[in-house]
Amino acid sequence: MAAAASASHALADGEVNIYSYRQPELIQPLLDTFEKETGITPNVLFLDKGLVERIQAEGANSPADIILTVDIARLTEAKEGGVTQPVNSEIINKDIPANYRDPDGDWFGLTTRGRVVYASKERVAQNDITYEELADPKWKGKICTRDGQHSYNIGLFASMIAHHGEAYTEKWLTDLKNNLARKPDGTDRDQAKAIYAGECDIALGNTYYVGLMMTDELEPEQKDWAGAIKVLFPNAKDRGTHVNISGMALAKNAPNKDNAIKLMEFLASGEAQHIYAEQVFEYPVLPGSEPADIVKSFGPIKPDPLPLADIAANRKKASELVDKVGYNDGPAM
Repeated sequence: MAAAASASHALADGEVNIYSYRQPELIQPLLDTFEKETGITPNVLFLDKGLVERIQAEGANSPADIILTVDIARLTEAKEGGVTQPVNSEIINKDIPANYRDPDGDWFGLTTRGRVVYASKERVAQNDITYEELADPKWKGKICTRDGQHSYNIGLFASMIAHHGEAYTEKWLTDLKNNLARKPDGTDRDQAKAIYAGECDIALGNTYYVGLMMTDELEPEQKDWAGAIKVLFPNAKDRGTHVNISGMALAKNAPNKDNAIKLMEFLASGEAQHIYAEQVFEYPVLPGSEPADIVKSFGPIKPDPLPLADIAANRKKASELVDKVGYNDGPAM
């Protein structure tokens, strides 16, 4: 059973300490398999915020060996915060495509999720869409999104800058804002709920939330939300759909470095990719690995091949544009 990492654990033989932004239950099946195969005990410390700051404060005595997180923003934050170190592993580099890893080897993607369009099955006839089309006046009053400054949206907006430039993206964001049905609010699940309730016809959301809603036994009403939408993969006929990642990094002062690299190599493997994808309804980054059947039911995804490092480089400008156009103020009256 994985327990919270502590300094007393850090130097023990046969252990590896993980600082994770991912919920423990999502990664536990992976860690159980790793421990069974290697005899190395994983200790998990889950944090919902402040992971980088904690490692910085712990300094050279930090027990952290591996950082697990979601979104290119948090992986970049860890690297820029000086709490990672590069890894040059032939195994990892073979399994993880170059566009899903840091050019310097400081972070590696494990799974991807598409930033797609949730569309009403009842009110939206079309089955193809582009991100550019979200600015079309035909969608005026019909689009819902979460906060424009949320990392999922910033990643998409940054990709638009990478593809089209800053001036185009500013105009596009302005037009998208004016097509909103309401002020940006809630989670991706709430956008599906709003479509179910008839408050909007389309919304931006991540693919994996659809799988989570479809299988939610604690709040079964979420199955109705998922049942009201279809997943449209934007730009499927040209550059492909924007994707973001969950990923891993080796902590700067990892006391169990050899064990940490063993775990990282395991997480990059086909076996682990399959377990992870089934558990979180995301796409494996390992070429040829299959997603869960529920994810397959959405249809094929053509990922935008834009390197995530290029998206990361445009995140600050994307955030500035969100504020500049007043995106979170909602549509102009």
